[in-house]
Amino acid sequence: MIPAVKQESIQRITDMPNLPKPFKILDFNQLAKDYDAKVYDVSQTGKYWPLIWKDDSRKNFDQETFGIYTAMGDVRQGVENHKGIFHESLASIGSVMGASLVGIDKSNQEGKNYVGMLKNYYNSDTKWNIIMNNTSPEVALLGGGYARDWWYDVYPNLMFYAVADFYPNEKDYSDIQRSVADKFYKADSTMAGNYQHSFFDYSTLEPKDNWICKQEDVAAGHAYVLYSAYQKFNDPKYLKGAESSLQALLNQKDNRYYEILMPFGAYVAARLNAEEGRKYDYSKILDWTFNGTPECREGWGMLLDNWNGYDVSGLMGSTVDHGGFAFLMNTYDSMWPLVPLVRYDPRYANVVGKWMLNASNAIKFFYPYEIADEHQTIPEQKQYTKGVIAYEGLIKKSHLKKYENLEAPVAIGDGPNWIEGNPDVSQFSVYGSGHVGIAGAIIEKTDVPEILKLNCLATDFYRGEAYPTFLMYNPFDGEKTVTYQTQTTTNVDLYDAISHKVLLKNVSKVGKITIPGLSSRLIIEIPSRSKIVLKDGKYYANNIVVSYL
Repeated sequence: MIPAVKQESIQRITDMPNLPKPFKILDFNQLAKDYDAKVYDVSQTGKYWPLIWKDDSRKNFDQETFGIYTAMGDVRQGVENHKGIFHESLASIGSVMGASLVGIDKSNQEGKNYVGMLKNYYNSDTKWNIIMNNTSPEVALLGGGYARDWWYDVYPNLMFYAVADFYPNEKDYSDIQRSVADKFYKADSTMAGNYQHSFFDYSTLEPKDNWICKQEDVAAGHAYVLYSAYQKFNDPKYLKGAESSLQALLNQKDNRYYEILMPFGAYVAARLNAEEGRKYDYSKILDWTFNGTPECREGWGMLLDNWNGYDVSGLMGSTVDHGGFAFLMNTYDSMWPLVPLVRYDPRYANVVGKWMLNASNAIKFFYPYEIADEHQTIPEQKQYTKGVIAYEGLIKKSHLKKYENLEAPVAIGDGPNWIEGNPDVSQFSVYGSGHVGIAGAIIEKTDVPEILKLNCLATDFYRGEAYPTFLMYNPFDGEKTVTYQTQTTTNVDLYDAISHKVLLKNVSKVGKITIPGLSSRLIIEIPSRSKIVLKDGKYYANNIVVSYL
C-alpha cells in the first residue's frame, strides 16, 4: 500500500479564513471571453472606446501591430499620441495569453493574427533580442520600466513563452524563443550567481544599477524561461542555465521578492525535483511569495486581513502600503505557477487549494459591478468598463487624496498618478483585466460552491503528456461529497494522487467523490481499468506519469 502524501503548511496560509466572506466566485471563464470580445473589437463605441488601435510604426518587424490601452482613457496612448507607439506587452501579450487559455484562437480572429503581431515586442533594433514591455526605447520613459526596471524586461518573455506553447508553428516564434533563451543563459553565466542588480543590459551583457530595488528574484524568471526552452528544444545548456538561475535564487539569505517572478521559482524547483530527480528544498521560495517580508520592496507578498467585514486574504501586492494595497494582475498571475506546482509536488495541495479559494473569492472586489459603490472611487463611471474592466488595485486607505474619506476596502487605481492629465477612469486597469483568462482556464465551480475544481494542466506549459488533473480542496471541518464532472469523454477511473487510491472506477461523465475536511484531492482521470505502476520513483498509468510522489 502506497502511503498518502503528507501535507506541508505555511503559517500565513494556515491563518487565512477557511471560508472567506462575503462569498461569491465569479465566472472567470466567461469574463475572459467577454473581455476579449469587447477589448479586441475596434467597432466598440462610447466614451474611451475602442481600447485597441493599429500601430504601423513597424518596429523590429516589418509588419503592422496593435496597441491596447494600459488603463482606460490613458492620455499617453492611442493612435493620436506618440505616433501610436506607446503600448505595453503586459496588456497585449497578457490578453492574448488570457484569451488563448480559454480556447480563443488569437492567430486567426476575424482575419487578424494577433499572435504574429506580438513579435514587434522582440527588441532586435536595439540588439537586446528579448521580448520587452515596449517595442522601442523611443517611448520607454513614458512608463512601464523599459530597460531600467528588471522585471519589466524579463516578465514579458514568460508571457511570450506561454503564448508560444499554444501556437508552436507560428512564424519566427521558435527563433525568437531560442534567442531569448540564449540571452538569458548568457546573462545568468555573466552574473555567475550574483543577481543583485536593478536591471541587465541584454545587448552588452552587463548588469546595471540605479535607484530601483535590486531584483534578485529575476533569477526565477530566467529559470522559468530556460527550463521551458529545455523542454521545447531539448538543449542541455538550457537545463544547466535553469538550474544555475534557480540556485542563485535559493542562495539568497533574505526575501528578495519584488513584483511577480518569485513563485515561478517554486514551480521550476518542483518540476526539476519531479522530472529531473533533483532534491531542491524550495520551501523558502513559497514562504517569500506569501509572507510579505522582502528586504527592499517592503511588505510585498500576500494580504492576510479583513477590512470592515471584507476578507481580502489571498490578494497579492503590498501588505503595508496605506494599510495594504493589492493588485489585480499580480493576483491573477500568481495562479499561473502555483496551481500547476501541485502536480509536481502534491505536498502543497492544501496550501495552494486554500490560497486559491481566498484569492478567487476576494478578486471580485476589484470589479466595479461586484463591490458596493461606497467602496470604490468612481462608481459613477463604472458603465465605461462595459462589465469587463476592473480597478487596478484594492487598498485599505486611499493613496489618492480626494478619496481619503472612503472606508476600506477601496477599489482604486494608480492611473491618475502616472502622468498629469490622466483622467479618473485611468483607475480602470485594462492591462490587469486582460489576465483574467488565467483564472478562467484554471477555476471551475462545483455543486459545493466553496469547493473549487482547479485545472492543474491549464497553465502547466511545456509539459509532457498528462491525463486531466484537478485539485479540489475542502475548506470545511467535515467531509463533503462533490459531484465531479469528467473532462474525458470516455469512461475513466478517478485516481487521487494524494491518497494514492482509485476513488471511483469506470466513471461516465459524472461521479460523486468525498473529500475529507480541510483536505485535498488531486484527481487524475485515467482510462478505466488502468494499472498504476511504480517506475524510477514515479507512478505511471499506461506509460504516462500520474504522480511524482
